[in-house]
Amino acid sequence: MNRLPLTPGRMALSMAGRDQGRRFIVIAEVDSDFVLIADGGLRGIDRPKKKRRKHLKPLPGVMSLPEDRLPMNHEIRRALCEDL
Repeated sequence: MNRLPLTPGRMALSMAGRDQGRRFIVIAEVDSDFVLIADGGLRGIDRPKKKRRKHLKPLPGVMSLPEDRLPMNHEIRRALCEDL
């Protein structure tokens, strides 16, 4: 199966949980099972959600993350809106 990787910057769709159907950006990889995600709104960069990889569906869009800092909430929201 040719799956897109859930690497930092990748857009993903939540497939399970109370946030099912919402789109997020992967902020960081925690380990082989978990990633940190944020959407810039309800889940801001200051408190990202820890989510299992198997509960996320990778989307083709990728946000280029700054090297020296975390992205700001408005940058995440803009990237998610542009991908529609």
